[in-house]
Amino acid sequence: MTLYFYKLISATALALLLARPGLATAEDYYRPTKGYRAEPVSDPPPYVRNLSRTRFEQFRDVEWLDIGLDFRSRYEYRENDYRPTPTGSNSSTVFRPEPDNLWLLRTRAYLGVKDILDPLRFAVELQDSRSYNGLYERNVSDVNEFELIQGYAELYFKNLLGHNRPLSIRAGRMHLDLLDRRLIANNQFRNTTNNFEGFRIRFGKRQNNWDLDTFAFQPVERLKYNFDRPDEDTWVYGGVLSLKQWSEFITIQPYFLGRKQNGDPYNKIIANRKNDMDIYAPGLRVYGFFGSGFDFDADINKQFGRFGVTRTVNGQNKQFLLHHNALAYSLELGRTFDHDWKPRASLYYGYGTGDKDPNRNASSGSNERFDAFYGFNQPWSRNDYFSWDNIHAPKARLEFTPYKNIRIDTGYNAYWLQSETDAWNRANLRDLTGQSGSFLGHEFDIRLRHTLNPFVDWSLSYARFTPGDFTKAQAKATTGPFTTEPSNFFYFEVNLNAFGDGKPI
Repeated sequence: MTLYFYKLISATALALLLARPGLATAEDYYRPTKGYRAEPVSDPPPYVRNLSRTRFEQFRDVEWLDIGLDFRSRYEYRENDYRPTPTGSNSSTVFRPEPDNLWLLRTRAYLGVKDILDPLRFAVELQDSRSYNGLYERNVSDVNEFELIQGYAELYFKNLLGHNRPLSIRAGRMHLDLLDRRLIANNQFRNTTNNFEGFRIRFGKRQNNWDLDTFAFQPVERLKYNFDRPDEDTWVYGGVLSLKQWSEFITIQPYFLGRKQNGDPYNKIIANRKNDMDIYAPGLRVYGFFGSGFDFDADINKQFGRFGVTRTVNGQNKQFLLHHNALAYSLELGRTFDHDWKPRASLYYGYGTGDKDPNRNASSGSNERFDAFYGFNQPWSRNDYFSWDNIHAPKARLEFTPYKNIRIDTGYNAYWLQSETDAWNRANLRDLTGQSGSFLGHEFDIRLRHTLNPFVDWSLSYARFTPGDFTKAQAKATTGPFTTEPSNFFYFEVNLNAFGDGKPI
């Protein structure tokens, strides 16, 4: 614990240094990114409304209470799904040739108290996630019944660092989105939520010309039918500094993330064995706008540290700590055109290193596979096939609004392995010899979203993944994976919000 609080104290000193009077203003400097699905989700979540801004006239003066009630139903059709889905992990090799028709239901409720007890605030968020009619065993990506996904107390000092520049200290269970959501995200699309237990200290808020977000968390292990619990062997910690005062158009975000795992590689229970890990991940994200309608979003992250592996030596399992040495970067360039449909065209390229030597000496060598932490995978693939590791991923995309409250986006993606001997991790496919090549395949997707009224919105989407040479070479005709054939994914979902869009009548 000393390490994490030392880092938080260091971050505090940096924040107080930045908080000199000349920088303490009430002006709103925040500009959201136009990067595709890269904008962090708001805090509190988007479905939450302040009670004074709902359609109930009798509560116009209740500004101290935030409340939300949200229900989502989604039907998914997956034909020839490459993912090893039965357990929700990468360990399964069970595949079925029949299409999967899955119904996913998610209900969320939120209650947050602010202002009236300041500096003390608190929030509680409950979620119930269920799935029906699936071919496979239910997994923790789809099912998490009657669960507390947020429950924290907060000390909120509105003007401690200057006028309208708060200091916020939270403790408890919470979820969050950071940066472009590729490393830390709550994953709004999935039926269940990434969340953590620990501490979060924020210096300033996103509307200020600078703010610093620091944290030390234990990730929460989702349990389908029992109360979730923190992973007490793992800590995720770090900080994000957002600088906006130097330009109206550019936001600069230097950041640092770390993951420390105190493993138990010799546990008698195989399922409980895990290796030690100590990964440091400094990075820099910059996004903004330039020229006539152009925008960009760039992120680079370098990882180093120690990565534990277990090998059998003289008939006994033994852990070795390898050097961890990985790199990833992401760049999106877009342009919004002056047209009634507000079309935005964009080009994207994502890169993440994979492990180079699968046959390395157990006691030496290094691990080069990039650790994607708890990132959001939908920007990589509508099929949810890829994450930020062992990948080259160029993409072209078009977004437009042909009618009021109707949004359409469509894209074409292609994928290659960065290391031919490392795995396509999300599909659990690997050729240790590297003789299958690197081309994984390409994907086309299209999505339509429609806000029907203040209480209801719906969306539908289709994605088709066509396999490349590497993917076809991993096919097994009788047991699967059946990767010589394309996969098709279609979904239709409806969202209901009990308190509408937050706009009074």
